[in-house]
Amino acid sequence: MDPFLEGKTIFITGATGFLAKILVEKILRIQPNVRKLFLLIRASDTKSVRKRFNDEVMQTELFSVLREKIGANNLISLIEEKVFPVAGDISFEDFGIDNSDMKNKMFKEIDIIINSAATTRFDERYDIAMDINVLGALNVLKFAKRCENVKIIVHVSTAYVCGEGEGVIPEKSFTLGETLNKNSKLNIDVEREVIDEKLKELEAQSLTTKEVTIAMRDLGIQRANLHGWPNTYSFTKAMGEMLLGHYKEELKLVIIRPTIITSTYKEPFPGWIEGVKTVDSFILAYGKGVMNFCFGDPNTKLDMIVELANLLLWHRFDKIHKDLKRKIDMAIRLSELYKPYLLFHGSFDDANTKRLRMTMKEHKMDDVLNFDPSCINWEDYFMKTHLPGAVNHIF
Repeated sequence: MDPFLEGKTIFITGATGFLAKILVEKILRIQPNVRKLFLLIRASDTKSVRKRFNDEVMQTELFSVLREKIGANNLISLIEEKVFPVAGDISFEDFGIDNSDMKNKMFKEIDIIINSAATTRFDERYDIAMDINVLGALNVLKFAKRCENVKIIVHVSTAYVCGEGEGVIPEKSFTLGETLNKNSKLNIDVEREVIDEKLKELEAQSLTTKEVTIAMRDLGIQRANLHGWPNTYSFTKAMGEMLLGHYKEELKLVIIRPTIITSTYKEPFPGWIEGVKTVDSFILAYGKGVMNFCFGDPNTKLDMIVELANLLLWHRFDKIHKDLKRKIDMAIRLSELYKPYLLFHGSFDDANTKRLRMTMKEHKMDDVLNFDPSCINWEDYFMKTHLPGAVNHIF
């Protein structure tokens, strides 16, 4: 068991996401003496939030090991005693939580905050990505400052905030307003004004919802490129980091930067996956004969740990000209989006992670919380664990 988590109250945002589910299961399995888990889930009311939690979290295969270990009835009792789904939205201050009693209880009891809420679409609408990845991170920080006993904030970002780097990429924090191209000035308030002005402009044109969405996606890519980032996702995640680092004051902040996420390695069982993850799109399409090649560089360093959107798909062209043009346009769009990752030649410096592993070993916790990738036989993992898991999920 993990002694640090014993008796602690943990608040997790983005609780129906892939990583958050794994985290919740892990905590309940290794430390059932955790005090409480508050889980922020986007929902309109208490009834709908409980339904989402039950349908999208508890009923997944992920919890089968814990269910078998302690029994189905005991698991239900554990959940009722320890887990509290909270209806809210990270885009709003105080997450739009209407239940004042619940909110005050959270302010008094929370020890640890883990922010895993995000939109991970590379070309998300700029306004949506700004609300979730940037302002959402700030809302988490503001909430944390109202918590009486909070000890640490853990923010899940992405390793690709570095942009299109080469060589060894150091793990360093951003300063507010920093850009990757060094030739532009980044002001987050200005970026918000750009969004507002664009939305007003589009509204005046009486466009369809789809046309507005396309325009706002294009705006995000344009603003990201202006400041040196390849896409809206990495750009807004970088801005979120900036705000947290600048305004955290005395709060302890840990930023985790995962790369590409695949299925579970060993816990709670090998090969659990949900949705088609990055590499699976290519693998499954190739296996079905839908495609016979993929845009990329054989010398690319592809990092396969801790989430990106689906990898570039190049469909076999049909004879019909209209369909051919549509697929070419899509391929061009996807090539632009995924080029930074398919042609990535950088290596992430993991010195901080190594130091953390050493600390875990000193406290004899390295078996319970093992995150050493050097123990993984990658060919064996993909052939015997990941691929069977992906195929099982899809079919």
